[in-house]
Amino acid sequence: MEDTIAAISTPIGTAGLGKIRVSGPRAFYIGDCIFKTRGLKKISEAKNHTLHYGMVMDPQKNKIIDEVVVLVFREPHSFTGENVLEFDCHGGRLPLEKVLEVILKNGARMAEPGEFSRRAFINGRLDLSQAESIMEVIQAKTERSLEIAVNHLQGDLSQKIEEIRQKTIDLLSHLEASIDFPEDEIENFDQKEVGPRIDEIREDIKNLLATSDRGKVYREGLNTVIVGKPNVGKSSLLNYLLAEDRAIVTEIPGTTRDVIEESINLQGIPLNIIDTAGIRSTTDQVEKIGVKKARSSLDRADLVLMLLDVGQGIEEEDLEVYNLVKDKPLLILINKTDLREDKIQQQDLEKHFSEHKKIWLSIKQQEGLEKLKEAIIDEIFTEQINTDNEIMITRMRHQEELSDALQSINKARKTKQKGLPHDFLTIDLKDCLTHLGKITGQTVNEDILDQIFSEFCLGK
Repeated sequence: MEDTIAAISTPIGTAGLGKIRVSGPRAFYIGDCIFKTRGLKKISEAKNHTLHYGMVMDPQKNKIIDEVVVLVFREPHSFTGENVLEFDCHGGRLPLEKVLEVILKNGARMAEPGEFSRRAFINGRLDLSQAESIMEVIQAKTERSLEIAVNHLQGDLSQKIEEIRQKTIDLLSHLEASIDFPEDEIENFDQKEVGPRIDEIREDIKNLLATSDRGKVYREGLNTVIVGKPNVGKSSLLNYLLAEDRAIVTEIPGTTRDVIEESINLQGIPLNIIDTAGIRSTTDQVEKIGVKKARSSLDRADLVLMLLDVGQGIEEEDLEVYNLVKDKPLLILINKTDLREDKIQQQDLEKHFSEHKKIWLSIKQQEGLEKLKEAIIDEIFTEQINTDNEIMITRMRHQEELSDALQSINKARKTKQKGLPHDFLTIDLKDCLTHLGKITGQTVNEDILDQIFSEFCLGK
């Protein structure tokens, strides 16, 4: 890269420290122009991986702008693979902006979103999936989602993709050699092993692709919508799950007029809990808006918790709510079991809600709530899994490329089963390689890079 870029790498606001990152061939020249310290004539003479206390100066005005610490990284031993300076300034908005301004005046330009990470990718410091995982680390919502993101950053996913690619490359090279030299015996190549080798590649891709649903949940969270008619305990359930009084709870139906959204960590899974207004017909204009928002929230629900009131029985309003959510992943919660009057029987539940799991609970007495948490996990993950050491697909882009790679290897499998010439097999195997390479960046184009890194924040 011929130009030098700079950006603030920490959130703007009142804080103890704020960081400005400078990367490129003129980074040290800029440092020499604006940074003054005792015992060091020029920052360009500093040793690699050292830090230096001093002042940032405006050389035109010979004026001190801020008191800083500068970290020195010499190429290629830096995040971007270029010469890098990092200025640790005071964290207020004004000092950061003034230091950045003098850096830009002395030879740098403002970095584009994700440009530091993009340079790290271009210079071979990271592959594309590792670069993408930087934002996953920053945006992680739970300890488990952070672990998955860090594993990706360390290259676990890249290594797995490379293993599959290498198997495909080995098979492709043997096939192409057999085409070019049909009368020669190719070392370590048995024609009878072509089918099993294709099946092995196919199984590897399928197994990795099978983790994508769980990976998406760990990365993005699960939109969990609480619904029911008024006064069945929706807000009480929200308060319990959050372990705080977030929503107002009264005996008056229709207390919740708006959609309330909060996030919780349930065994490492981020749940985006959405408490809605009671769904019913109403003449109250404000409540009507709340009911409309409640219906809209259902469109983006990954899981629905529908509450019934054991003391009221199953009423027409309950069935109307059920008709709205019955096609979603759904748990039926029968609340207020602490009440003496029980107007809901098991046969009533089977009659109306036979297809969905039912849980009896008392939110007031905190009975049955641990079973509810277990049921949520079971509803999300239907099979027993070990997530501790599993490599997971967490990004839609990776899922799409793996799906396309699987489609290509399936074509190769059918081609082999039909007994067609190896030339046809090589076409499908090359397509498979292309899609696998797009995940780690070997076969990616500029448009895809632009799209990926535009999602990054400035300074990353």
